[in-house]
Parts: sequence; C-alpha cells; structure tokens
Amino acid sequence: MIFDNHLHTKFSSDSQMTIREALQAAEKLGLGLVVTEHWDYDYIDTKNYQDMDFRFEPEAYWEEYGSCRGSTLQLGVEVGLTGSSRKENIDFLQRAPFDQVIGSIHTIDMLDLYYPDFYEGKTKQEAYGEYLTVMAEMIRENPYIDILGHIDYICRYAPYPEKLMKYADFSDLLEEVLRAVLETGTVLELNTRRLGDRAAQKALLPVYRRYRELGGRYITLGSDAHTAENIGMNFQQALDMAAALELQPVTFSERQMLYCR
Repeated sequence: MIFDNHLHTKFSSDSQMTIREALQAAEKLGLGLVVTEHWDYDYIDTKNYQDMDFRFEPEAYWEEYGSCRGSTLQLGVEVGLTGSSRKENIDFLQRAPFDQVIGSIHTIDMLDLYYPDFYEGKTKQEAYGEYLTVMAEMIRENPYIDILGHIDYICRYAPYPEKLMKYADFSDLLEEVLRAVLETGTVLELNTRRLGDRAAQKALLPVYRRYRELGGRYITLGSDAHTAENIGMNFQQALDMAAALELQPVTFSERQMLYCR
C-alpha cells in the first residue's frame, strides 16, 4: 500500500481536520496514512500575525488516536529543526512511541519562512542560500529524524517573482543537503504539494535525480495536507517521478522503514 506520510489534523495549530475525515479520504483513495502533527518547540510569532503554538501533548495525541493506529494508520510527528531546540526535541520524542519523525526547516533565526520578515533585505540567492545552508547543518545535528521534509518549502512563500529553486542555481548547496541526508541515513521526502505545477516539478526533478546518483534509494511521499481534500494530492505525478528515477517509496512503523508496494 502507498502511504501519505505527511499530514496534519487538529493537534496542529494550523489544521482543523479530524482523524475520521482523514481516514475516510484515504480509504476512498486506497492510501495508508501517517499523521505528522507539528512540533516546533521554539516557534515565536514575533509579528503577532496569528495566535499559533506549534506544540502539542503527545500523551493526549496517543490517547485519542491510539485506538485507530494499525496497518493503515501510523502516528508520527513533524519536528521543526532549529539550533536551539535539539534537546527539547529529543526529550519530546521520548514521551510517546512515535512511528515516524519528519525533520523540517520552518524558521531561521526565529523568523518564520511563511512571512515576509525573513526575506527583507535579502536577494533570492541570499535567502535560498541561507535556507539550504541551515538545512544541511540541521540534518547533521539532528540525526534522530527519519525523514527530511519538503526540501522546497521555501519556494511556497518566498516573495520573489521567480520562486523556483533550480538545481543549476544552487547545485553546491543542494548537493551538501543531499550528502547530509545520505550520511545520516535520513530518507528524502518527495512532498507532493507543488507537483501540480509543471515548472515546480521540472525544477525538483534534477534534485531527486542527483539524490539517486549519489546513492539515494528511498523516498517518502507526503501531501502535507491540512484538509481532507488534499490528502494524496498529486500522488500520481509523484509515483511517476519515483518510477522514472528508480526511487523506492517507503513508510515507517515503530521507526522502522517499510517498502510501499
């Protein structure tokens, strides 16, 4: 079974989706799910854009969803990686038997990449360069993660007219990220959120091709859905891309990697 390995329900501050809604959507598509609620320990909303606290109590998460866990549903977490939260992240992961841990870069220097503040006074080359440099550092400093989430996350929100992260423009930095992934035994996520855009898909293809050339064999597929209608979004494009590059889709259960077939 193919799994959607990245989605958020009501335990994440930016989602109201219920587990029932998620399971019903997945059943219609014939997909398994790994729920990955947000844990960003030191997230600070410095501009008070909205009242967001990207933390949750894993005990409550397990109490409510544990009875649903089984062959088609695993319980994971998406951890925000920052230089100041490593100990807190590790402590948090010891509080519940998570099936899967995604590590993601959502903030840099306490600035949320979703908002304009991070990009002020920076060229695209500078902003993307800082993002990729931090990403490689965080992968190596947090080897407990199973998966690197959405390598192209910054492309969603950057304010530049041309948002694509083309391999040719950032080859050295992207290669450092890919080498960090391989050195730590981390799996690279193919986040499907932007794959409906052909230009975005074309820009991502050489990144994953280089991952394969360097020795990468495995990917997880993740929609990053926050609503039921986005579960499994653009999965056919992702599966076609994986097949073309001979990358094996996988999922995780009890922190052990399993092939998806």
